[in-house]
Amino acid sequence: MERDIFLRVRELYQKSEFIQGLQVEIPEGRPLEEKEIKLLESLGNYSPDWRGVRVAGEIEWDRVRGNIFLGEVILSNIVGKDPLPLPPGIYNSVISSSVLLGPLTLHRVSLLHNYILLPGVFILGAGEISFEEGSPMGNGVVLPLGIETGGREIRSFAEITVEIAEILTCLREEEVLNQYEEFIKGYLERIKIPRGVIREGVRIINTPCVKNAFLGRGSRVENACKVENVTVLSNPEEVTEIRDGALVEDSILQWGCEVSSMGIVTESVLTEHSHVERHGKVTGSLIGPNTGVGEGEVTASLVGPFVGFHHQALLIAALWPEGKGNVGYGANVGSNHTSKAPDQEIWCGEGTFFGLGVNIKFPANFRKAPYSIIATGVTTLPQRVEFPFSLINTPSRVLPGVSPAFNEIIPGWVLSDNLFTVRRNEGKFKKRNKAKRTTFNFEVLRPEIVELMKEARERLQGVKEIKEFYLEKDIPGLGKNYLMEASRKKAIETYNFFIRYYALMGMLRKLRENMDRNLLDKEDHEDQRWEHERKIIREEFPERSLPELLDTLKEFQEKIAIMVEESKRKDDRRGRKIIDDYEKIHTLAQDDSFVKETWEETEKVKREIEEIKRHLSS
Repeated sequence: MERDIFLRVRELYQKSEFIQGLQVEIPEGRPLEEKEIKLLESLGNYSPDWRGVRVAGEIEWDRVRGNIFLGEVILSNIVGKDPLPLPPGIYNSVISSSVLLGPLTLHRVSLLHNYILLPGVFILGAGEISFEEGSPMGNGVVLPLGIETGGREIRSFAEITVEIAEILTCLREEEVLNQYEEFIKGYLERIKIPRGVIREGVRIINTPCVKNAFLGRGSRVENACKVENVTVLSNPEEVTEIRDGALVEDSILQWGCEVSSMGIVTESVLTEHSHVERHGKVTGSLIGPNTGVGEGEVTASLVGPFVGFHHQALLIAALWPEGKGNVGYGANVGSNHTSKAPDQEIWCGEGTFFGLGVNIKFPANFRKAPYSIIATGVTTLPQRVEFPFSLINTPSRVLPGVSPAFNEIIPGWVLSDNLFTVRRNEGKFKKRNKAKRTTFNFEVLRPEIVELMKEARERLQGVKEIKEFYLEKDIPGLGKNYLMEASRKKAIETYNFFIRYYALMGMLRKLRENMDRNLLDKEDHEDQRWEHERKIIREEFPERSLPELLDTLKEFQEKIAIMVEESKRKDDRRGRKIIDDYEKIHTLAQDDSFVKETWEETEKVKREIEEIKRHLSS
């Protein structure tokens, strides 16, 4: 694994758009002629030493008005060829030790110091834009991921990914960490530059402070509060924006990111197409692709892709590289302080849904309980839960010998009673994905999650004594929760059904590739996914023939569609009882586009199965 990570790191380094963007060819220029100096002065320009100002290419002198030039300045192609929002040129600005490679526009810039500006740059009403030689531009910052006081910390670089961060935070082997530290040292040495760079097409408008920042092509800094020690990766197709009162310090923003509406990002990395908005605050964290933080606070956390975080909530010291979950309003996922030190952590698990107003006490580990829901208002004790697709809810009854602080767990509930959400999320994430450099597996029922379901089913089946309810001592993985016998039986049935459905769908996929009557008897070590599915079929359906299995899949697919529709219809029934005009305002299950899509898919699969059966029997 460590070899793989460094292959990936080296590949990112070799293809680094950031490092390439730091390399700019600067023309030598020529000194100003005496008549040019007089013309510039007649246009309201001033320099204590005009010998420091050099020019290259074409210069339209009437486009250089009311400026102060300090130190060594190079002006190149200050002409009006590009259709910029204001006429190209340099107006009423202080230019110090900088290189301006036009056409570009500067208007009312209080101080531009030690920067290289490339064609198409547009700066209006800015304060100080300055660069200190050798600034790391937000690279090499220590991110205390998972534990606020350190222990899993890593250092950032411009192209870092969630995958790399996950390996480094989890694989705390000295050799690996030392190699990574050596890489970071070399990386920081490689990006040392004498002048800052603002690439083509950048816009800076009404922003008082931009210091030690690299701004990639087409990026926008508009009405921001402050941008300091930052790398901004951007291109015209994936524009990165910092605007509307936002503050970004000691951070990296990758392609297509947005920090807006007074969002704050400090000592963090936003990976491609993530965003922070509406007073959202991210500190000491790495945010995965397509994840948004609005209003709430994320601190010392590794947050994976597609996490919804749109309300006042708290997430501290969380390792959540799998992402695809949600943090509801008022959720406090942040009990990392034991009164001794803020050194506790949580492993959230893929697809976890933290409901409204939950309180999650640390340490906690839900990594082997993917796609579980912590219901509204629940307070969880420190625990490890290992049952996928669970619902953890407030206690439904008082049980003898059970602490009132224990909650009730219903394993598999998300599949049996809320399948609409699971199936819809698969399509939703796929449609909403904007990331171009990260590969996602949007499939929920895939081998690693099915294996967790099999392990959970085995523990449920392996009880030594049938009881009214069970605790962790009876069934490992329940955590600080109790499980009712009726829920245990239903969970086994649910896991049975979806494990088998996964395998049968794999059989259908394989039949599409190879219409072989003896498919189940042949090993295929080149297709590890099929070998996993084939093994399950052999275990779960030992006596059934291929045609019988296809008929079973038809039944299963029909049941899936019914479960999807029924999980949506429950909302309709409840809503009608409470809201008088519910069905006039809300889309009912039978009219829901996703429910319709599910039924269309079901009919398609059934027709396909019949065609395969005819082919196999011919």
